[in-house]
Amino acid sequence: MAPFRFRMPRYLFPISLLGTAAGGIVLLKDYMGGKRYTGTERMAGKTVIVTGANSGIGKETCLELARRGAKVIMACRNLESCEQAKAEIVLETANHSIHCRRLELASLASIRAFAKYINANESHLEVLINNAGIMGCPKSLTEDGFEMQLGVNHLGHFLLTNLLLDLLKKSAPSRIITVSSIAHKWGDIHFDDLNSVKHYDPRAAYEQSKLANVLFTIELAKRLEGTGVTANCLHPGIVNTDLSRHMSISKSVVSGGILSPLKWFIMKTPIQGAQTTLFLAIDPSVEKVSGKYFSDMHVKDIALQAKDEAAAKRLWAISEKWTRLSSRSQSGGDGQNGTGSVIQSNLSKPEPV
Repeated sequence: MAPFRFRMPRYLFPISLLGTAAGGIVLLKDYMGGKRYTGTERMAGKTVIVTGANSGIGKETCLELARRGAKVIMACRNLESCEQAKAEIVLETANHSIHCRRLELASLASIRAFAKYINANESHLEVLINNAGIMGCPKSLTEDGFEMQLGVNHLGHFLLTNLLLDLLKKSAPSRIITVSSIAHKWGDIHFDDLNSVKHYDPRAAYEQSKLANVLFTIELAKRLEGTGVTANCLHPGIVNTDLSRHMSISKSVVSGGILSPLKWFIMKTPIQGAQTTLFLAIDPSVEKVSGKYFSDMHVKDIALQAKDEAAAKRLWAISEKWTRLSSRSQSGGDGQNGTGSVIQSNLSKPEPV
């Protein structure tokens, strides 16, 4: 009798090759996405606020902070979506100290109401993560008359941060982290048309708002010297989130179908995009580092225009005036009364410093 010989079916070989290739692609993508934050520090007893926390980088940031025992306040415009994300985080981490609070960064009144609630109900705040953002949207205005990208990405976080500064100082050592972008390197602060009244270009407006994030961080860090509060900003990488939903290429069924596999391969996942934020929020090595711009958990150089100290001070003065941050301009109390909308024509004029 002839000995039995096993023959592998021919179809199994290409399947095996495909499986090996797919595994290799996944490993390569993980490698290309940069290093993961591997610190083992716990966050128990610390309170963290994350804006734009219901999806993408913000949600992944909340998830990891929750795993480490932090009390996480998810500050979101859409409370229904926030509650759903919260439920998923609680289920995965068994941390029930996760809270949803409504925050509309396109509304000064909403920001003031949120900050008023936090200051009245939280005894300490160790980390503020300014994560929320909008990119490349059609021209639109916030409730108070600001160009939407400048209003949400910069002015909203500018006001929120300043209204929570006393609590952050009280809780020192504490940290302020603002998600900027490498796009700041192509941006300019158009002081002659800061609010894009004369001309609006979605890309230029986004780049301006991200440059504003960096200028704000550097100026804020100087003002916080000696307080125990640090301020840093970061580029999360090119991350595959719904941030690009307003771009025409994302709306096209044809190009979207063609580019989707490519996007998956070359862009970071939200988990990968959250790593530098987590590093800045948790790692002991950056507890006293302030006024820096990070990417892939390392300090990176900033654009020449981001080093303009005069521009940073001028932008701060304008932002302070437009958000009515000074005590004189806050005569309307919590922002609900006596303030009204900013007059659009006045916003296009350069402001004296």
